[in-house]
Amino acid sequence: MSNDKRTMTLNLTAAEMMVLEELAQRKELTKTALIRQALRLYQLVDLRLSQGEKLFFEDEQNKKKAEVMVL
Repeated sequence: MSNDKRTMTLNLTAAEMMVLEELAQRKELTKTALIRQALRLYQLVDLRLSQGEKLFFEDEQNKKKAEVMVL
C-alpha cells in the first residue's frame, strides 16, 4: 500500500460530527486518525464476514452473546 495521500471532503450531519468529535476526544485521536482507524476496523470485519465468520458481542458477566449484523 502506498503512502500517497489523497484529500476528500466528508459531509456529516451535526449529530454525526458530534459523535466523531466525542469519540476522537475520548480516544485521544484526531478526527482523521479516528476515521482511518474506523476504516481499518471495517475492512477487517468485512473480510472476516466475507469468509463466513460471524461477529458477536459477549457479556461474560451475564452470560449473554449477541450476533452483530453488518449490512
